[in-house]
This record gives sequence, C-alpha cells and structure tokens, in this order.
Amino acid sequence: MADFRIEKDSLGEVRVPAKVYYGAQTQRAVDNFPITGLKPYRAFIWSMALIKRAAAEVHLDLGLLDEKIAKAIMKAADEVLKGKHDSQFVVDPFQAGAGTSHNMNVNEVIANRANEILGYKLDDPKKPVSPNDHVNMAQSTNDTIPTAIRLGVLWRYDELAAALKHLADELNKKAQEWDGVVKSGRTHLQDAVPIRLGQEVGAWAKAVERNIEKIKFAAEGLRRIGIGGTANGTGLNAHPEYHKLMVKKLSKLGKMKLYESDNLFESMQSMQDPVFFSAALRNTAQDLSRISSDIRMLSSGPTTGLAELTCPPVQPGSSIMPGKVNPVLAEMLNQAMFHIMGNDLTVMLAGQAGQLELNVMMPIIAHNLNEAVQVMIGSVNAFTDRLIVGLTVNKERAEGWLAKNPILVTALNSRIGYLKGAEVAKKSLAENRPILDIVVDLGYLSREEATELLDARKMTEGGIMGIAAGG
Repeated sequence: MADFRIEKDSLGEVRVPAKVYYGAQTQRAVDNFPITGLKPYRAFIWSMALIKRAAAEVHLDLGLLDEKIAKAIMKAADEVLKGKHDSQFVVDPFQAGAGTSHNMNVNEVIANRANEILGYKLDDPKKPVSPNDHVNMAQSTNDTIPTAIRLGVLWRYDELAAALKHLADELNKKAQEWDGVVKSGRTHLQDAVPIRLGQEVGAWAKAVERNIEKIKFAAEGLRRIGIGGTANGTGLNAHPEYHKLMVKKLSKLGKMKLYESDNLFESMQSMQDPVFFSAALRNTAQDLSRISSDIRMLSSGPTTGLAELTCPPVQPGSSIMPGKVNPVLAEMLNQAMFHIMGNDLTVMLAGQAGQLELNVMMPIIAHNLNEAVQVMIGSVNAFTDRLIVGLTVNKERAEGWLAKNPILVTALNSRIGYLKGAEVAKKSLAENRPILDIVVDLGYLSREEATELLDARKMTEGGIMGIAAGG
C-alpha cells in the first residue's frame, strides 16, 4: 500500500497520508500553518464532535439525512467524543480566520471514519459520506466554532469550580487552625497593627470564594448557544426547527444546561460572552497570584526572612547551595497565573477584532480559553495539594516579630493621642525597647493601664481599646 492517498476538495487533488482519517482541507492547513506544533485541546475536539453528533441525529429525526449515513456519522462522532481519534486533529491553532480548518478537520475525520464504518476503504472514490454535505449539514464554521468555544469551556466548568473550591476549603481549614496565632500586620510592607493569622488566611479563602462566584456568573452567558445561524445569522440552509432542536439535543448529549439564542446575529458577531468569561479567569488569576506572592513573602528565610510560614519541602531548591529549599509550588502558581492573564489579553484583543457579521479571530479565542482553563485547573490543584495542605506556621517567629512591633502604640491613641503615640514609637525604635516600657517611663500611662491596652489579641477584635463594647 502506498504511503499516501489522493483526496479532493474544491481546489483539486491533495496527497494525504494513507492511514489518516482527515482529508484534503486538513492537509492544506497542515502545510499552510506549520507555526507552533500545538494541537487543539481535548475540550475543543469534544465540543466539535458533540455538535456533529447532535446535528446528525437532529437531521435524521427531521428526515433530512439518510438513516445509514446518519447512524454512521453518529457512531464516528461518539468515538471522537470518547477520545479515540485525538491524534487525527492536527491543525495548528494559529491558522486561517474563523476556524474553517478546525471545522473541516473534524468534518473530514468523522466522514472518513463513518465511511469506514459503512465498509468503505479510505481511498475508495465511491465512499458515500461527505464531510461538507453530510457531517457539516446545516452548519457553517461561523456558527459551529463559537458554539464549540462555549461548549468546551462549559464541559470543564465543574472541574474548574471544584479545583478552586478545594483551594478555598483548605485555606479555610488553615484559617481555623491558625486563628490563635497573633502576628504583626503589614501595610506598605511596613509594620502595622496586629492581625490573627487566621484572619489573614481567611481573607485569602474568601477572595477565592468570591472569584468562584464571578466565574459561575460569567459561565451563564456561555450557555446561550447560537448554533443554527449558519453563515451570518440568517439560518440559510438550516431547517426552521434546527436551532431549537440542536440546543435541546446538545443539552441532552452534553449533560449541561443550555439556552437558545434570542438573537442569532448577535451570537455570531459578538464574542462578549467568551471575553467576559476570560476576564473572570483573569480576575481570579490576579488574586491567586497575589496570595501566592504573600505566601512566598511570609515563608521567606528561613533565617534571614520573615519565616512565619514554612512551605513543605517538595524538592531541593538549588543545584549549588546544599540544603536550600524554595517555595516552588508558589513560584509555579505565579507563573501559571501570569500566563492566564496573558491569555486573557489575547482573548480581549481578538474579541474586539471582529468585523460586521463575523469574528475571524475565533481560533485563538478557543485555544487561549481552553488553555487558560487547563492551566487554572492543573496549577490550582497542584498548589493546593502540594503546598497549602502541608503549609505550617512558625508561631514563635510570628509572635516574636509582633513583640518588636512599635506600631502597637496605635492601640493607645484613644488615651494618649496620636502625637504622643508617634513619640513613643520613635523612641521604641531608637532604643530598641518595648512600647510598654517607653510609655510607662514617659509617664503617659501606668504599667497596669498600658498592659491592658497593649493586649495584642484584643487589638485583632476591633473597637476602641480600653472601652468595652457598648460602653
């Protein structure tokens, strides 16, 4: 058998590797776009196959597609949904606009596999299933790709939400465990009034929870599906019931809640829903990066830094310095979140680059969104399981820093005033002596009064020191 076969498209004949399921248009795309070596994400392949599977069944029900051909397409698409033919999806994400090459790659793979199911060889000129006329029936790249973008993200939504919830849950556990540790707060990276470590870490957990809410809200917009608009929103070449039936079928097959579009033209022109979802990921990324940087700072040392926290030692930190251990999971998370923020910028720029009835930049929107979701899930799970779960507190170090903190004088404002408090703080720093001793020596308060007012734990509970609540 030759190492290639001849496939045809509207431009003529193309040599295609003999045993692959894809055809002429895919091969042209492979030849035209040898850009990165990257391939479509599994979520994108799955979502495109789901569309083809649903369309074949809808057209069979409508009596528009021969039963044998429809069932062969459905079977081939089911195989793709299960990941059986992932190696056949070979088009680089940096490709011609709109995603025609992606769409035809899927059409050709499913068509040729359907022909094989029907008993035809890949090089048989009489094979009956057409990638355009049958697999792509009532579809256009212009409505399948935006639908696939939405479906692919929704397919992994539960996994994404679970990863973030796992992080929030573990942070909440640490917050509860460490609520008795009173430490120095820091603002402007300078000494500030006391805070409990549980309060500090509990705020991290709440930030993650609020971002989960934002992602959930953004995902709702992705559930509005514009399949059936075909080339530009008019629905040309699609049955009048096709849009409604497709949304219902996709919901059932994909096991997800989907809605019909209230304006197919808008659903094809505007990428606002994917852009909005990307922004929610970006917002989460910047918060997670901030939290990760805080952990790196609080675990700095262990002898020359803050060293209030200790990251689990998961690998040696240096090729030259023996015994060095670095916060590698926190460093990883920073890098991962920077990548997601960069992905979002591309999605935003691509979203505004649409013209008239179509956004031709959809391939990079699809790739970057799927990549952002993948990076978020993988990095957050690793960060949670390999760092947060094993994160420990150095109570003595945290309380030791607090004991030296001259800003404790803030609690005395209501009794001695701001200017005297500043005098006490400066003298404490200059003489390296405790606030308590300075304020007593200056005669501003008795030792008993000062001791009561300088109770660091009470400072973390709010109110005016020395005045009971309601007093």
